[in-house]
Amino acid sequence: MPFPETFLQELSDRNDIVDVVSSYVRLTKKSGANLFGLCPFHSEKTPSFSVAPDKQIYHCFGCGKGGSVINFIMEIENLSFPEAVEFLARRVGMQVPEEERNDPQARRREQLLAMNKDAARFFYDQFRAPSGAPAQDYALRRELSPATVKKFGLGYAPDSWDSLVNAMKAKGYSEGLLLQAGLVRKGKKGGVYDTFRSRLMFPVFDVRGNVIGFSGRILGDGEPKYMNSPETPVFNKSRNLFGMNLAKKTKLGYIILCEGNVDVVSMHQAGFDNAVASLGTSLTPEQARLISRYVNEVVIAYDSDGAGQKATQRAITILEKLDLKVRVLTMEGAKDPDEFIKTKGADAFRNLLAKSEDHVDYSLRSLQSRFDLTTGEGKLDFLKEAEAFIAGFSGKAERELYAMRVSDTVGVSADAVKQDVERLRKQREGRDKRQAEKQEMNLAGRSPVKTIRYENTRCAMAEEGVIRLLYKDPQLFDDVPELSPEEFSVPELGNMYRVLSQQTRAGPVTMASLSGALSADEISLLTILLQKPETAANGRKALSDYIDIMQTERQSREQSDDLLSLAENLRKKKGYTDQDGN
Repeated sequence: MPFPETFLQELSDRNDIVDVVSSYVRLTKKSGANLFGLCPFHSEKTPSFSVAPDKQIYHCFGCGKGGSVINFIMEIENLSFPEAVEFLARRVGMQVPEEERNDPQARRREQLLAMNKDAARFFYDQFRAPSGAPAQDYALRRELSPATVKKFGLGYAPDSWDSLVNAMKAKGYSEGLLLQAGLVRKGKKGGVYDTFRSRLMFPVFDVRGNVIGFSGRILGDGEPKYMNSPETPVFNKSRNLFGMNLAKKTKLGYIILCEGNVDVVSMHQAGFDNAVASLGTSLTPEQARLISRYVNEVVIAYDSDGAGQKATQRAITILEKLDLKVRVLTMEGAKDPDEFIKTKGADAFRNLLAKSEDHVDYSLRSLQSRFDLTTGEGKLDFLKEAEAFIAGFSGKAERELYAMRVSDTVGVSADAVKQDVERLRKQREGRDKRQAEKQEMNLAGRSPVKTIRYENTRCAMAEEGVIRLLYKDPQLFDDVPELSPEEFSVPELGNMYRVLSQQTRAGPVTMASLSGALSADEISLLTILLQKPETAANGRKALSDYIDIMQTERQSREQSDDLLSLAENLRKKKGYTDQDGN
């Protein structure tokens, strides 16, 4: 165990799981002693993410993830166990035992972050040097002030094959580390060369202020126009947003979602400190969940071209699943926010924001534009798609409101549209119910964690009972001297037994201590099975019964395997004899 149990217990006690989770998830729905909210790990409309204050654990009934406060931070911040421990320790001002700071993965992440920071300084210095004239000229053309350049740490990658390589080696960084960070690439004839050359550099910060990667815009001719760092141990573009480290502090109460880095920079310069952008991809569910940690409203300000409109519809679909209020900005006379602000000014853009459409109005207007409503056929086709769209709304009042609007558009009675919408709604609910029932039947008897398989349900249930009893009453280990991890039919449960056995001999066992020894799937499964009822009153008898079931099922499997082996041997022997004509 990498950390003393007493330290981990104090860390968990001081980081109440409700307080920690509440900084990422709005826990609003109560059910008994538990709090519920929308799961931050998968998209859903109905809250299935549960936090149990009394047990200091969380569990999602939708995706199956669960564990302690340490597991939550590991999952949501994409950290290793030691890194999550340090994260929580900093949160409450605790000192991590120095002798325990030996995790190789954590050390490598620290090295990568330190090198990225030095690389960002190098690029920034190159921007200000005489050789940075191409980047300086570009910033002037885009009307970016020196204060804005400094605020975002904009830099310049020289038109050279080895300027960064040499600068980083001079600081003691190895080629291997540079390769892992994506700052250099391997040459065909050996050696390495700079990944970013002749580009305006945008350092990408995570919400904690670490430089995790870079985005570079070509200066002059060349492709690609924008280049991002590859995936690294510290950089995942689908989980981060450019500018989010600054926008999270906004007092405006909402986030403006843009397409490009320059849009974000120029909008912050104009006073809109709530602008962010995806990193070369469409908005992802992970990025949407990141936004939902800080605000409950988003304004989409993508480019006005066809690609921007498609990206807007995709973003709406993702954002509304998180119960975020979504508005859409429609710009006329400019292709993007940067151009609009430069031609019409910040005040005009502020007025435009105030007039931005609700995402439903935007979607219906976009849908309407696809049909010719001067013809009966066009009206019917629009009506069919609009009714299907409205039927997906969860609130009846909302369905009725937009049904009336559509009826006015096509000139039919509101009652007729409302009836069609409710009929489609019932059909959809029926399909969803049948699908849920089918899924429930398919999952009957299986592991509650999708990635873990239960080949023998009866044996697995007994093995779950063994783990549950031993966790609740470690003294029962005295009654299982002959049981080994290899006797479990489910390897993950066997590993839980092994870890429980080892940690029980060393001292008290908690979810916090197990978090560093079990995989994410194993800790999720343990969280689920610990919530099932199990009385410790007759623990020894129950434990004996569970072990008897395990042994009986194992003997049955062995006998079955022997019979199958015998039958296979007989089949082979018979086939050989028949070939001789007997």
